[in-house]
Amino acid sequence: MKKNIFLYNINGIKYFLYPKFLGKYAIKSKLSAISKLNDYELEKISKRVNYYCCFIPTSVPKIPNLSNFELLKKGSRYFFDTYEHMRFFPKHLLYTLEQGDINFELSTPSLCKSRPVLKDFSNNILLNMDKIRHFKFFTSLPLIKYESKKDILFFRGACYQNHRKDFMRKYFNHSICDLGHVGKEDEEELKIWKKEKISIENHMQYKFILSLEGNDVATNLKWIMSSNSLAVMPEPKFETWFMEGRLIPNMHYIKIKSNYENLQDRLEYYISHPNESKEIIQNANSYIKQFLDKKTENLISFLVLRKYFYQTHQIEISSIEKQIFK
Repeated sequence: MKKNIFLYNINGIKYFLYPKFLGKYAIKSKLSAISKLNDYELEKISKRVNYYCCFIPTSVPKIPNLSNFELLKKGSRYFFDTYEHMRFFPKHLLYTLEQGDINFELSTPSLCKSRPVLKDFSNNILLNMDKIRHFKFFTSLPLIKYESKKDILFFRGACYQNHRKDFMRKYFNHSICDLGHVGKEDEEELKIWKKEKISIENHMQYKFILSLEGNDVATNLKWIMSSNSLAVMPEPKFETWFMEGRLIPNMHYIKIKSNYENLQDRLEYYISHPNESKEIIQNANSYIKQFLDKKTENLISFLVLRKYFYQTHQIEISSIEKQIFK
């Protein structure tokens, strides 16, 4: 579960120092690997690539790329996670990298971490950015069994946004919840809601864990869905590489109304229907598995960039890529 930030930064520096002349050999190797995939594997990869990168073909804005040093200065996690895959591509290719919590539709095709849930097309091309913070999973299920967990909705998180404050006002003192604000206490309400942080592992004492979006997505959703507890949340408005928009209510998580009014009813229902609860946990665990193969994740990231540069008329692609990008 824990990720070593020091090693992450060392790897980032290695990406940064990667010799550009090796890129063409890496691209050739990756395209060769793609040609060896069977039809089922190609279809799975195609669906994800086209979900992440689905803008209408256009010419990229003729503005110079920021230098690597400028991008690094703006945010090392966003730069390192992009450059892990961008290092294989020629320097002359133009792209826009938007850093931070992007919860709106961008005006031009740009690489970013997040976007509003996909409706049809989007200029927000998703890469797995800031993954050391967002992509945390249990690699094995917690030892505590579901039946032994407390019938309580648990939450520890920063409550600066209005929708999080609304939830706290409704349920902070409710007997079916254990909620707490962690972070700065620059408002009176935040002082009242203040509680100490606890580890992710200690969250596993509870059957239900609240997953509320923040500035964009809910950071805790990935590790909740990889555990044997249940995520409880409204239908997501934003998404990342995790494809939150593809999650199915009451199949991958327990859905509550956006005004939170049916929370108690939903929790009581799943407390009294443990088999349905376990089925949701199994479905959530199965959804997580698609993100666990590093080789496949790297290949999809590579293809997202290939499609981006192809649809901005900057590169030519192979016939098998045309099949994938259809």
